[in-house]
Amino acid sequence: MRFMAVAETDIGISKKTNQDSLLIKHGKVDGEELLLAVICDGMGGLSKGELASATVIRAFSAWFDNELPLQLDHVDMQVIGAKWSLLLKELNAKILAYGETLGGEGLGTTFSGILFIGGQYVIGHVGDSRIYQITSYVRQLTTDQTFVAREISKGTLTPEQAKTDKRRNLLLQCVGASKRIEPEIITGNIEKGTYMLCSDGFRHEITEAEMQEAFDAAHLKNQKTMHEKVVQLIKQVKKRKEKDNISAILVKVE
Repeated sequence: MRFMAVAETDIGISKKTNQDSLLIKHGKVDGEELLLAVICDGMGGLSKGELASATVIRAFSAWFDNELPLQLDHVDMQVIGAKWSLLLKELNAKILAYGETLGGEGLGTTFSGILFIGGQYVIGHVGDSRIYQITSYVRQLTTDQTFVAREISKGTLTPEQAKTDKRRNLLLQCVGASKRIEPEIITGNIEKGTYMLCSDGFRHEITEAEMQEAFDAAHLKNQKTMHEKVVQLIKQVKKRKEKDNISAILVKVE
């Protein structure tokens, strides 16, 4: 399989800092491509959220460079998922301890990452950034770990009510801000088409129909076109007065 990937981030219309951090690592083993994509949405006062998200990004970049090569002789996605879960828990403890040295000042980050290798993918997820699969339909692969998502599943809120609920940004767990985290780990078979990772600032003001139209793989001829489509939707989000940082990674699988 062949992968093309692009990323774009925007500070948005009201924030003083951009606390989103993104990572794309592309490699090849025995003629076969592999790709890692990660998006982290940091939170915390001043630059603290940026520090939290960048810390997690650096750790997964180092994992790709130093640890993944040791597993390529026998790739087991369940094992990789377990290693990701352990790494995220270690990072949670590290960032939490750092926050305590600042007098308990809170900082943390969401995490949504996907590794494509050997016809399969593994996803790690904490928080409310999202990963979508986009073909002739749009499928959300991750589950939002938020108060409103939990209430929707319980039937006490409708999806429409959740969009305007004041608690929509309340996370149930977050790397660096929760005493304990249990990352969501998902494995599956890669399908040709498009995969998209985004922070919540990207998706609040965009419909799934707009995502499907913009990111239909048939229209994404090259990386230039892919990047133009991402920028186009980010501009649309800003026009609709989204106040958060806005970030997305687009991966086309051929």
